[in-house]
Amino acid sequence: MEMVFEAGKTALVLLEVVLIFNFIIIVHELGHFFAARRCGLKVDRFSVWFGPALWKKTVSGVEYRLGCVPAGGFVSIPNMSSVEPINRTPDGCFPVVSPWRKIFVAFSGPLFSLLLAFVFAALVWALGRPISESEATTVIGYIDPNGPAAGAGIHVGDKILAIDGHPVSRFAGAGQVNDTIVWNVARSEKPTIRISLVRGGKRLAFDIRPVVPQTNSLGRKGFRQIGVAPAQLPVIANIFENSPAWQAGLRKRDAIVATNGQKVYSVRELADIIKVRGIQPLKLTVQRAEHTLQVAVTPCILQGKQSPCLGILWDNRGRVHTSHPTPIDQIIAGVQTVWETLMAVASKKSEIKMQHLSGFVGIMRLYYLSFVAPEGWKMALWLSVALNVNVAVLNLFPIPPLDGGHMSTWTVSNGSSRFAASAALWQTASGLESTSS
Repeated sequence: MEMVFEAGKTALVLLEVVLIFNFIIIVHELGHFFAARRCGLKVDRFSVWFGPALWKKTVSGVEYRLGCVPAGGFVSIPNMSSVEPINRTPDGCFPVVSPWRKIFVAFSGPLFSLLLAFVFAALVWALGRPISESEATTVIGYIDPNGPAAGAGIHVGDKILAIDGHPVSRFAGAGQVNDTIVWNVARSEKPTIRISLVRGGKRLAFDIRPVVPQTNSLGRKGFRQIGVAPAQLPVIANIFENSPAWQAGLRKRDAIVATNGQKVYSVRELADIIKVRGIQPLKLTVQRAEHTLQVAVTPCILQGKQSPCLGILWDNRGRVHTSHPTPIDQIIAGVQTVWETLMAVASKKSEIKMQHLSGFVGIMRLYYLSFVAPEGWKMALWLSVALNVNVAVLNLFPIPPLDGGHMSTWTVSNGSSRFAASAALWQTASGLESTSS
């Protein structure tokens, strides 16, 4: 029964992902559709989804249809495929349309995407977006013992201030990326980077040579990294019955602040401490709501396990607070992220390439991960802001398949037509002058 419930839950999440992704694409196409109708262009078809039609109906010369492949939609506007105006004929009936109207129709798709981004941003502003502790900090919570940071002398608990002189205020996360540690390390182009940090009240600087993993989880070359992870207090998501943690009286949402008086910065660090101490008793400093408790617990080796443990499932978000960024801040952050990413991809020295950008599958995966997380629908709203900004900005680039490519083509066409008309007028005037003299 539990398997059926989980399967149904997964199916529901997948349905939510498909619906919101399709909604975003269809709103973009509606921008083209309404503008085309407003400007007098002939519209043949407006389709929600692709493939053979499950349903269709023609109204006022437009075929409205529902396809069978849930991957967006499209609007068919014959006038948009031609640079030169096409005169109306008794059978073909393509109206004459100026290039400026075509430009407006092409621009309306990105415009609708941007307007939808504002709608989602207003919802995020009103409802809030969950921010995990690891996203908001620049304190190091774990260091790969074989990584560059460990070799350079970086310690757990160090607070990073800047990378190559660029101030950082977050480790990673959503929104504007140029103030994050992960982005500044990945974006760096020099063989070594300078890490400025604070340790025990003293400012220190270290030169580190980042490494690039050969492949990531998607089989692609990874980003430059230095082998550190953010600080994040271990927060209990669940406890196994009759486990050491259960017997010691620990509860869900308890946060482990210290072990035997030593401050704990991450789940990984706590796991290492337990592994080293084995089944020896531990004195945990626990934060429970507004209270701080001392709890004694003795790890044990559970059946099927090889290492001692407490019998706890950890919340991978750590402590969470809610942020309410204004719609303008969200849109600006989205545009800046698109720009920073494109500049990194365009740079010859950068390790960030086209293969690192998320395509259709990557975007769907991000939505899925958002929905399955606690309060994930709030993260999905924020992701929708970022995606709509991406769709709006990228479609304005003057590349032929994109809306911006069509706009640039018709702008050039309009300029050429005006130049030709001016030249013809000048020739006519010159001819008249020569005849009269």
